Amino acid sequence: MSVFVSHRLQSVPASPIRKLVPYAVAAKKDGVHVYHLNIGDPDIKTPDVMIDVLHHWDVNPIGYDQSQGNPEFLQSLRTYYHRLGFPFIDTKHIQVTNGGSEAISMAMFAVAESGDEILTFEPLYTNYNSYAVVNGITLKAILTTLENGFHLPQRNSIENAITRKTKAILICNPNNPTGTVYTKEELRLLVDIAKEHNLFLLSDEVYREYTYDGREHVSLFSFMQEIPNLAIVLDSMSKRYSLCGIRLGALVTLNADVLSGILAIAQGRLSSGSVDQVVAARLVDVPDKYIHAVQTEYAKRRDVLYEGLQAIPGVVIPKPEGAFYTIVGLPIDDAEHFCQWLLTDFRDNNETIMLAPAAGFYASPKKGKNEVRIAYVLHTKALSRSVNILKKALSAYAQKK
Repeated sequence: MSVFVSHRLQSVPASPIRKLVPYAVAAKKDGVHVYHLNIGDPDIKTPDVMIDVLHHWDVNPIGYDQSQGNPEFLQSLRTYYHRLGFPFIDTKHIQVTNGGSEAISMAMFAVAESGDEILTFEPLYTNYNSYAVVNGITLKAILTTLENGFHLPQRNSIENAITRKTKAILICNPNNPTGTVYTKEELRLLVDIAKEHNLFLLSDEVYREYTYDGREHVSLFSFMQEIPNLAIVLDSMSKRYSLCGIRLGALVTLNADVLSGILAIAQGRLSSGSVDQVVAARLVDVPDKYIHAVQTEYAKRRDVLYEGLQAIPGVVIPKPEGAFYTIVGLPIDDAEHFCQWLLTDFRDNNETIMLAPAAGFYASPKKGKNEVRIAYVLHTKALSRSVNILKKALSAYAQKK
């Protein structure tokens, strides 16, 4: 007898970051060295004060923690946000989540009914698509372009996309996948639109520490007291402290109804990891020099990648302003085929690279077909080598065609 799964399960899109993994695994089994530029999994060391928690762990058994979050971790987050310059944030405004991903999904569930719309800007973090589908929400993406560094369009372009079903605007700042850092004027624009149309404004700020060339990150926290019931900040420990495997994030808002409802969801999934939260609670002891050093390192990596790619004929790349990603236009017709070919067919001294096809970072069909996202999370020597491999691969691919 046939068994059919739900249509909504079948409609969840596969991750463009991970769908080529089987080809990379096969290449590695054949002894090929693969440079991973496809995923934001940093090689920078986690702070020692956090690793020390694991070295000295003596709690047995390891039980559930509180559904809102471990009190020590909540206090650490409160201290962190105060240090950023936002003393109005208290622990009661914070919900600890299982990574930034759960914060995104919870926020979508909180602000929109099934069938409603959330506006965002494409290219976009691919998992926004996944969580929108899971929550029965339509993600309505407004196109930004490589030509202007993927900055926001004019106000009328945003307002023309608003319908009676629109319930929120979602941004990522600094942006994954584009590396764009929105200006104070752009944030002001979104806040004004949210106020006028009574829309929630969700700001994913996972990469706030990583901005370059003197740019300042402007947080939605700066406007939160102006729109206390509409502003929601989404956060994560993964990239700031190289804690991708410690699955912790946070949702922060002054809206008591949102927090109450999200806590009920959190109670249903019991708690975030106990060990994870004790580790992350040491964020208050991470020295400033750690973050400064990481920012400096990513700036160096950005420069190596940008300068190297600029020198390749036909490659189009805006200079990334923050985070550690960039969308790159390549002189090809089908980036997904090219990315797969890199793993299955192309070798340079038994080495190749893994990129993420950019089409999966768009909600609109047929967009990003000749673009890839690159995560510059490898050290500069590896990035230089990767750029050289890409240059040779593009030449070989053109001749093959």
